[in-house]
Amino acid sequence: MIPRYQLLKSRIRRLGLALALPISLVGVGGLPTQSQPATAQSGGNRPLTIRSDTQEYDAKTQVITARGNVQMVYPARQIQATSAQAQYFSKEKRIDFSGNVYILQQGSNSIRAEKVTYLIDEGKFIALPQSNRQVESIYMIEDSNPTRQTTKPAPKTPALKRSN
Repeated sequence: MIPRYQLLKSRIRRLGLALALPISLVGVGGLPTQSQPATAQSGGNRPLTIRSDTQEYDAKTQVITARGNVQMVYPARQIQATSAQAQYFSKEKRIDFSGNVYILQQGSNSIRAEKVTYLIDEGKFIALPQSNRQVESIYMIEDSNPTRQTTKPAPKTPALKRSN
């Protein structure tokens, strides 16, 4: 008889289902199905969902690896992310994204990088660029005391005279 965790692991890998983290899988009979993605919740925690083409779970290290078209959604912190690969380290409460990483925060702030580490408990991102490139971050800043921009009017150009 195949141990339950191996059956679950192979089924997740084969179906490429979404996992919501921190991990403790639920579903029909404890197994995910095609119509019901694997979800996870721990205590009163809110779900963090990762979808990808394939996912693997290593029971010894408690690491989940998602590969191909990775999409992460964390509504509790208004975070969305895409990348080529993501690894969730459940013991460290850390997610490592790699490959064309794009993270959108609060619908307007964003980070683009080759690699990004998200420290869940700290709410902190650490971004690294590709070789000879840079990380790009865009932040929308609310200015509580905006100063009026004084722009000089454009210089008047003389009107062209018509020749009869």
